[in-house]
Amino acid sequence: MTDLATPPLAAPAAATAAPLGMLSPTALYEQVAERLRQQIFARELEPGSWIDEMKLCAQWGISRTPMREALKVLAVEGLVTMKVRRGAYVTEMSQDDVAQVYHLLALLESDAAAQVAAQATAEQRAQLQELHAQLEMQVGQRDAFFATNERFHIALLDIAGNRWAVQVVQDLRKMMKLNRHHSLFKQGRLEDSLAEHRTLMQALSARDAEAARQTMQAHFRSGLEAAAG
Repeated sequence: MTDLATPPLAAPAAATAAPLGMLSPTALYEQVAERLRQQIFARELEPGSWIDEMKLCAQWGISRTPMREALKVLAVEGLVTMKVRRGAYVTEMSQDDVAQVYHLLALLESDAAAQVAAQATAEQRAQLQELHAQLEMQVGQRDAFFATNERFHIALLDIAGNRWAVQVVQDLRKMMKLNRHHSLFKQGRLEDSLAEHRTLMQALSARDAEAARQTMQAHFRSGLEAAAG
């Protein structure tokens, strides 16, 4: 049975061997994981809620095997918690969890900001300036601002050049989206965040590594205060 509102996921690749050029680019369980991930981020599956595997399998026209594999992926990412004999639940963030995530993000991203201030090329600075200009235009559009803000922070890490930091931060940012009181949800926080970004851009333009580090740390302290409210 297939829910018309949610089209069935693509069928898995045939079991028979095929030339490399014909292999499916995405395994079925990965498609299922991404759909679940987006439902979690959109709060269609609320933090703390039980994931009804059978219902979703029926809606999406899939067997339980790709569903179970997808849930394992999300469990590794921390988005899903598996409970013995009870099934899978959307992870719920405690205040301590939120504080620990922000602490790690502040360490990794402030270090990246200092490196970028000291080492970035003119082209790389222009890339960040373009993203910042988008934030200036999107301050009245929360969802667009949120997406561009994330692109800015990942671009900063990419420029710093530590791929391990990029991977860790991407996982931590997924966890941030589980918080019911995400910092950018708070009234006035978008404007405050934008002002902090302006200060950061000034430090980057001045090639002041220490100012960039301190500004990014302050940015996350303010974000934690808003997220904990």
